[in-house]
Amino acid sequence: MRCPYCGSLETQVKDSRPTDDASAIRRRRVCPDCGGRFTTFERVQLRELTVLKKSGRRAPFEREKLMRSLEVALRKRPVEPERVERMVNGIVRQLESQGENEIQSERIGELVMEGLRALDSVAYVRFASVYRNFREASDFNALIDELASGALAPTEGVEPGPAKARSPSRA
Repeated sequence: MRCPYCGSLETQVKDSRPTDDASAIRRRRVCPDCGGRFTTFERVQLRELTVLKKSGRRAPFEREKLMRSLEVALRKRPVEPERVERMVNGIVRQLESQGENEIQSERIGELVMEGLRALDSVAYVRFASVYRNFREASDFNALIDELASGALAPTEGVEPGPAKARSPSRA
């Protein structure tokens, strides 16, 4: 493993242990050249996945890109990182177990929407607004109405508020 500080290829593993959900191995490493310490994670990869974009372009699947998009949707939301990690692990497992090396980007988006829907309703709306390319406030209203109609359970740990009467201007 290359040292991220000095670029040396001679790093040493000081400690290895499984992550909390046992989906990866966490390794603490030290560089003997510069003394830098860093952590790496080793995961099982069942197959090399390629994402087929709407434009027809192909790109390698990046778990980190999926995590970053979820971090944006979940910013300042009361969701434990372990739950997000479990969700991402579940999505990756589903993609890898489909038997296909090429995955449509829409399939990934739908799996993320499904996971966020169960995880946090605000993050779900945030992600949906980008994923579905909302252009007007009415797009948000339609999604909020779908959630309010009972299609989505309330966010865990947050009690639903009283029902609000709809104003005629929103109709």
